[in-house]
Amino acid sequence: MKSIRAELKTIANWIKPNSRVLDLGCGKGELLSYLQESQNVTGYGVEIEQDNIVASIDNNINVIQADIEQGLIGFEDNSFDYVIMTQTLQALRNTDVILEEMLRVGREGIVTFPNFGHWRSRLNILFGHMPITKALPNTWYNTPNIHLCTLIDFEDLCKEKNFKILQRSIVDRQHRNNAFNNLFPNLLGEIALYRIQKL
Repeated sequence: MKSIRAELKTIANWIKPNSRVLDLGCGKGELLSYLQESQNVTGYGVEIEQDNIVASIDNNINVIQADIEQGLIGFEDNSFDYVIMTQTLQALRNTDVILEEMLRVGREGIVTFPNFGHWRSRLNILFGHMPITKALPNTWYNTPNIHLCTLIDFEDLCKEKNFKILQRSIVDRQHRNNAFNNLFPNLLGEIALYRIQKL
């Protein structure tokens, strides 16, 4: 059995065996490859980077080269059980539109993102600087992130769009869950994982 990083293991635990999965920004296909092997999952990865596409194919992943910013027009409503997007939400221009598209083509969506409300980010801003943390390692001028959010911001968007939060996991940068993260999630959590669906 292949091993995967802790964040992807949490996501894998949320997915039922024999499901159909669409992984947006699938990278090298590690998650889909693991799900195929461990849970008999079928589906597709969507990726824009050529090297990642080649690596996904090497991992026996059905991968489509596409820019998710263009939407998911090629996919029919409810054609997947889960649509996954890890560590990409903050780099999108039309975040809300993509979330709606995820929940159009999938019965459930799973997203992960760095929490801009974490205390290290707040401390950097207090001292007049854009945050640089382990979860947000780039400087302001070379970051791919254009729409950073906190847990509260994301949950407010879910309310506005009538998305139901089915599960939430708040972890540190090593993707460990601890009691402090759950006590003050928006302050102490570095990475957020959400499972959502339309109401």
